[in-house]
Amino acid sequence: MSETGPRGGRTAGELDRRVALVALWRMSRPAQLALITLVYALGVAMAFGRGAEAEVGVVAVGLAALLPTAASVHYANEYADAETDALTDRTPFSGGSGALVESGLPRPLALRAAVASGAVGVALLVAGAAPVGGQMLGTVPAALLVAILLVGWQYSVRPLRLAWKGFGEVTNAVLGGVALPLYGFAVVTGGVTVAAALATVPFALVVFVNLLETQWPDRRADAAVGKRTLATRWSAGRLRLAYGLGTVAAAGFAVALAFLGAVFPRVVTLGTVLPMVGLIPGYYRFTRHEEPFPAVVTMVLVAAGSTIGWGLAATGAVTG
Repeated sequence: MSETGPRGGRTAGELDRRVALVALWRMSRPAQLALITLVYALGVAMAFGRGAEAEVGVVAVGLAALLPTAASVHYANEYADAETDALTDRTPFSGGSGALVESGLPRPLALRAAVASGAVGVALLVAGAAPVGGQMLGTVPAALLVAILLVGWQYSVRPLRLAWKGFGEVTNAVLGGVALPLYGFAVVTGGVTVAAALATVPFALVVFVNLLETQWPDRRADAAVGKRTLATRWSAGRLRLAYGLGTVAAAGFAVALAFLGAVFPRVVTLGTVLPMVGLIPGYYRFTRHEEPFPAVVTMVLVAAGSTIGWGLAATGAVTG
């Protein structure tokens, strides 16, 4: 006879499985996976905006391999940051998912999930790149995705633990702001170009500014466990200076690229620069408020605006 639990007659085992599944879902960070999908779409739209063509199936396979890979990186981060996440005051945009702390599940669960989802991502990548039935993914996008997986893990875990040694913000900005859209670009085109890499710089700078804002609420907890983020090492004044300089550099670089039409069509410049207005109130709030918000919203809007701009360039609806 099975043991019944207190809720609707469900067994203790069923409740435990439900708790674990909910925790795994939360630790995968669905909102961030949605944003990753948008940034992938940005890279795809950039390729189309430059005149490239690809079948829908190729784009779908690229995304199918990306999402479990990204989830693997998130699980690895949850595993590595269990201590600091237990100490911090969580906000909707910082402090991790909180799933391990709130559920009481063992920390190794996150590590096992990281390994499993990473294996799924690699398997889908191999299947997509296999020449059987026609090669769908080329060597360059495959290499980019493997690099995203490896560096994403090293952001959090040993031996490098980049986020714990003061390189977290730059690493995350390069991964999310440069490598990820270039992966989408390469899925369509089969490679990357200097012009495509340059076109990612304004968004990467916005990602960096966003990271300054989202790391701020975790500074005390990070310092307590020895995680050396910029928020734990720099003064509030220096952080605000970096926020302001990053904002100016992002907008300035986008405007400068507009004069190189082959790099950044003007419609893309508008879609990229206009949302950056949100960083102005963000600058005045930064280090004075604990809840990160303006930079997060701005980052999403820049990604969306840039994607729409490249899409318009691809359709020829807007020229110049």
